Amino acid sequence: MPIPADWPTTEAQALAEQERLRPLVQTHDDPGDPDGGRLIAGVDVAYDDEHDLVAAAAVLLDRDTLTVVEQATAVGRIPFPYTPGLLAFRELPAVLDALAALTRTPDTVVCDGYGLAHPRRLGLASHLGVLTGLRTLGVAKTPFTFDHRDPDAPRGSTTPLTDPATGEEVGRALRTRPGVKPVYVSIGHRIGLDTAVRTTLHLARDYRLPETTRHADSLCRRALADALRSGTPAN
Repeated sequence: MPIPADWPTTEAQALAEQERLRPLVQTHDDPGDPDGGRLIAGVDVAYDDEHDLVAAAAVLLDRDTLTVVEQATAVGRIPFPYTPGLLAFRELPAVLDALAALTRTPDTVVCDGYGLAHPRRLGLASHLGVLTGLRTLGVAKTPFTFDHRDPDAPRGSTTPLTDPATGEEVGRALRTRPGVKPVYVSIGHRIGLDTAVRTTLHLARDYRLPETTRHADSLCRRALADALRSGTPAN
């Protein structure tokens, strides 16, 4: 998996790229397509910094049955140092390769992370959506730097995730299992927040995390372990 030749390599370049892409994020549903189609992909990555390897997985599910219909992985060198707020630059080259290896194009992609709920409003989900044109949303496990009240205990309860500096709603805390800690949903690209929350709840039918994330997390970890075990070098 070669790193794109024009991929940012410094913090200044990455910040400039986020500023360039941020105005391109579409924060509403596509007209006439509120549900986002039948094929929903989950993407996730796993790292081994010691060996300079990152593995990405893309798992395509049928929206109606939540069964896996296709999956793909990509393994490569880590293309960017760890910097809070710039994680997309570590993850996206591998994620893009994993998505490109699928034979079918997802109607929606669920990212393990944030989209609009980001200090510069361009987290992984939004960055991926703008680069690919795909409809995306982010579902994170932790609230990052934003404020929220805990949702009520029943499944489906939500509260706003807000920027303490501006009061802007950048996402929602969503209770996917009764009495279990919430997940944090944000717009990626070409989707409204209500639809992102509804989609997440549908995908998290039996567990706290959406099935897309559960499958992608497991697959990328296996891909990384296989690469380390086999000694297969990344490009």
